[in-house]
Amino acid sequence: MKALILSGGKATRLRPITYTSAKQLVPVGNKPVLFHAIESVVAAGITELGIVVGQTKDEVKAAVGDGRRWGANVTYVEQAEPLGLAHAVLISEDFIGKDRFVLFLGDNFLKGGIRSFVEDFRDGPQNSLIILTKVANPSEMGVAVLDGDRIVRLVEKPKEPPSDLGIVGIYLFDHHIFEAARAIKPSWRNELEITDAIQYLIDRQFDVRAQIITDRWIDTGKKDDLLDVNRVILADLERRIDGAVSGSCEITGNVAIEEGAEVIDSTIRGPAIIGQHSRIVRSYIGPFTSIYHHVLIEDSEIENSIVLENTHIVDAGGRIDASLIGREVRIQRSAKRPKAYTLMLGDHSQVELT
Repeated sequence: MKALILSGGKATRLRPITYTSAKQLVPVGNKPVLFHAIESVVAAGITELGIVVGQTKDEVKAAVGDGRRWGANVTYVEQAEPLGLAHAVLISEDFIGKDRFVLFLGDNFLKGGIRSFVEDFRDGPQNSLIILTKVANPSEMGVAVLDGDRIVRLVEKPKEPPSDLGIVGIYLFDHHIFEAARAIKPSWRNELEITDAIQYLIDRQFDVRAQIITDRWIDTGKKDDLLDVNRVILADLERRIDGAVSGSCEITGNVAIEEGAEVIDSTIRGPAIIGQHSRIVRSYIGPFTSIYHHVLIEDSEIENSIVLENTHIVDAGGRIDASLIGREVRIQRSAKRPKAYTLMLGDHSQVELT
């Protein structure tokens, strides 16, 4: 089997972070979301990977490389415009050939991995296997109607949902999906929808099955979703101190301090991770916080947050909580009086002042 991992799209829901970076490269647990997807695929025994890239292709290629760090071979497929999941499948036909494959959205996270699904599908009779999960908001996503374990109908964002089984961003196909993708027409948003391609298979009596997962699945398209994945990953963190700890420090719980990092006169309460060559000085780092590499946090408090590389937070004043802070950000208290806020914010920024 092969794998097709999607790493394109415009990621409007994560702006302004994604104005300058691919959403799949935002780190959770100090590792890009895309890397978690790659690890899940490789753990399932698949080492021939195709990665569909778009406008952020150079950044993705630089981060992933040729795949050898995972013992895999990576082929890049360029999608000039985000014209739908079925379009991404169609332009990858030369890479896939006649092989069965898994289609994995690179910004999705599934805690239990995909090994069991791949093993069921690899030698099975079905033409497609669609992964589903029970959701509280079926009107906001594609849902499936089942007869036993067979899918009989798919409905995209129904006003009156016929079920609560949402379509997870993980699909398994044989080569018949290319016939389906060629046959369907673009939707109202000018995209070739994967749900339309799957419905084409169903209508023509192809064997389309479903598996319902119980493991945690999260689409990391929003800030709160990223923080949720970060919490899930850090909950399994193992304690390790590879960096330097000096002065009066309190390190409790499962805390990872990576090589080259320094913690000075600070309190770290796990689960939390401090990235390579970051410095924590006279500060408090609370649970479920990921500090990426080359970050400075001085005389500040932060918890339940993700801080990206090369950011400085100095004398912030008040605790930072439930935040996603981008690359090369500067946060500091102003000495000016009277108190005032001086801001320069990008499009779609969100600021809460208390």
